[in-house]
Amino acid sequence: MPDATGATHEFRMPSLGADMEAGRIVRWRVAPGDRVARGDIVVEVETDKAEMEVETFQEGVIERLVAVVGDKVPVGGPLAMIRSPSGALREAPAPPVATSPAAAAPPAPARAAPPPSSPPAPSPARALGERARATPLARRIAEASGVDLQAIAGTGPAGAITADDVRAATAATPRAPSAPAASPAPVAASAERSAARQRVVAALMERSKREIPHYYLNASIDLTAALAWLEERNRERPVADRVLPAALLCRAVARALEAAPELSGHYEAGSFRPAPALHLGIAIALRGGGLIAPAILDAAAKPLSELMRGLRDLGERARNGKLRASEMASATLTVTSLGDGGVDSVQAVIYPPQVAIIGFGTPAPRPWVDREGGLCVRTIVQATLAADHRVSNGHRGARFLKALERALQNPEQLT
Repeated sequence: MPDATGATHEFRMPSLGADMEAGRIVRWRVAPGDRVARGDIVVEVETDKAEMEVETFQEGVIERLVAVVGDKVPVGGPLAMIRSPSGALREAPAPPVATSPAAAAPPAPARAAPPPSSPPAPSPARALGERARATPLARRIAEASGVDLQAIAGTGPAGAITADDVRAATAATPRAPSAPAASPAPVAASAERSAARQRVVAALMERSKREIPHYYLNASIDLTAALAWLEERNRERPVADRVLPAALLCRAVARALEAAPELSGHYEAGSFRPAPALHLGIAIALRGGGLIAPAILDAAAKPLSELMRGLRDLGERARNGKLRASEMASATLTVTSLGDGGVDSVQAVIYPPQVAIIGFGTPAPRPWVDREGGLCVRTIVQATLAADHRVSNGHRGARFLKALERALQNPEQLT
């Protein structure tokens, strides 16, 4: 509702995937009174798939926080109130994290604030058998280190155990070589998360096969020249800057879409909405189980070296739970590669509301007949297109695969 100085808008829980129903607040990055700009990260949210950072696309001043750390908020539910830029910045009226969703009620009489230098109070003692409250990253570090969360006092909001709390406990605890096995509690929690993620993937794939009329096309593509060209270029680069074949395949997909742009977009409410830009989803298997497909935004506009950096960055942040909301919700076409799995081909299932997915198998030496009819051995990759028959057809899909082959036969044009 409007106030005396400008309009106030609700910042709501975004949908971070077609299968998402709710997200849990892990950490606020802003406090009431802070000014935010479009694209600023304001909150970290945990879903059944991953932990990610959520940006705001509303410019203004944080009026108040509606949800608290630990709250599970449904998609579309209010997270914070943002006052438009016309309002003057004022002092923060509340602590950085709201104390309850009822923050809209008239304020209670002010109480004396603790001295600024006071350290965060550790969490109170937990009842016997009560599950420790901790951030997802803290749980992952504890699991890897064999640390019992029940023995750690949390210094985070509402007494939650943070990653720094676990690291401090790990550094302070000597570990004898013959120490007994760690408590099974972290292992059980990991198994629970893995099972939840798998249920989410199962529901999404069931929906995809039920609603989307898939058709599949497969092409054998000679990668010999492309890999030789890539090896030659990598000789001139430091090891950290070398380009992997996966980036070359993604760059070729972006180029091939020029021949069949209808493969990139969303099918919703009975109609197809083409994508104004290619946000290329990358299928990533999580260590604890489950599958996510965050996007490299505006992938077609990125040169090969930048695309490689994007792939590395996306994989690193996916493992560390630092993906952004825009990366999880924006993919317009997905690529999945099992090149390190030793499989010949991948017939993937489309991620709704997308309308296509490209699968690559393991590049491998195969007998090949060259243009002169001679028999030779070449490095071949199987590329499989799964597409939505409501939007495209086999003729258009074949055109895309032919364009993909041409792009990989001329790798110098993919830089």
